[in-house]
Amino acid sequence: MTVVEGKLVESQKEELLTGCEAVAHAVMLADVDVISAYPIRPYTEVMDAVSKLIADGKFFAEYIIADGEHSQFEIVKHASAVGARVFVGSSGTGWMYAMEAIAVTASDRLPVVALVGNRALDDPGAFGVEHNDALTVRDLGWLLVWASTAQESLDTTLIAYRVAEDPKVMFPTALAMDGGFLTHSQHMVRIPSQSLVRKFLPAYNLGDRRLHPDNPISIAPQVNEDWVMEIRMQNAEATKRVPAVIDKAYREFEDVFGRELGNPWLEEYMMEDAELAIVGMGTLAMPAKAAVKRLRSRGTKVGLVRPKWFRPFPTELMQKVLSRVSAIGVVDRDFSYGSPYYGGVLFNEIRSTLYSSKNHPTIANFIAGLGGREISIADMIKMIQLTYEAEEEGKDGQVKWMGVRE
Repeated sequence: MTVVEGKLVESQKEELLTGCEAVAHAVMLADVDVISAYPIRPYTEVMDAVSKLIADGKFFAEYIIADGEHSQFEIVKHASAVGARVFVGSSGTGWMYAMEAIAVTASDRLPVVALVGNRALDDPGAFGVEHNDALTVRDLGWLLVWASTAQESLDTTLIAYRVAEDPKVMFPTALAMDGGFLTHSQHMVRIPSQSLVRKFLPAYNLGDRRLHPDNPISIAPQVNEDWVMEIRMQNAEATKRVPAVIDKAYREFEDVFGRELGNPWLEEYMMEDAELAIVGMGTLAMPAKAAVKRLRSRGTKVGLVRPKWFRPFPTELMQKVLSRVSAIGVVDRDFSYGSPYYGGVLFNEIRSTLYSSKNHPTIANFIAGLGGREISIADMIKMIQLTYEAEEEGKDGQVKWMGVRE
């Protein structure tokens, strides 16, 4: 036992783990019942790590190797419906192949937790990171959160089970991790004890929605025009309850584990007096922080805002933070062909968020790092400089593709 901020807290061991290995440890600590696996890089390593934990006798779970991603997600969907805590995952086109099951899982309000190892969608073939794979579920009812470190990956996996399985929520949750940059990079990770996790994460309980012979209920009936509107609205209303559950889960996580996680929704870096904000998700936070720190040393008042939860989107908080600056550069590791201003997904979410704000900062958009291309510190500095230029020239809504060969 150790004392943290005046509280007696169980000691937590540290190990050097990749992002995928960190998630595997969280799955073990969550005492997951059923896991369904099918290999596609870069998510595959999480299943390798889980299978090793099972083979070594450290973890007991039903580990099912599916014949493809569609079967993989069908297996966990049905296992969840009968009362099993489940884990699954995929990347890129594998995630797309499972889309029928993925969509139904959300509509049926089954709290599946999945890892998306972000990968470019083929063709052309690419194993590197893009965010479009995970973003395909943004309008389906899946909760969607991005991690930037292995520690955050472990912590957020535990929080994902807590939030998804809350009776007020019951939505599936996708943890997105940048392929290669996080899935396979190693970090020192603090691993909590099983007893602490049990204090934080109650047993999975579907209540009277559990599919069982002693509880004759209908799941996913054919209702057509008679009830679809009502079901859709019920699910829409349920999403409004999610933010309070997320806030509570983070507070209780910090209380149980004795570790500060910061704001559940956004990471702010040097934003106290910032005049310009660079915004982006996932591991681009690392070069962005280095760029911000370097520019700060030159007297430039710039900061970073990194959204964590993308669904539900932290609208009011984002308004509060970003309306303080005069210019915003949004870095999208995704694309949205034919969208407003021909910009990225995050860019248009930010523009929509700030539409009703009294202060309307200049917003520039940068499509960068697609297919796993590195976003360097120099790239981030260049995007910040271009954002300043867009503000000076009155070019709100300007979209640039960065580092493209001519």
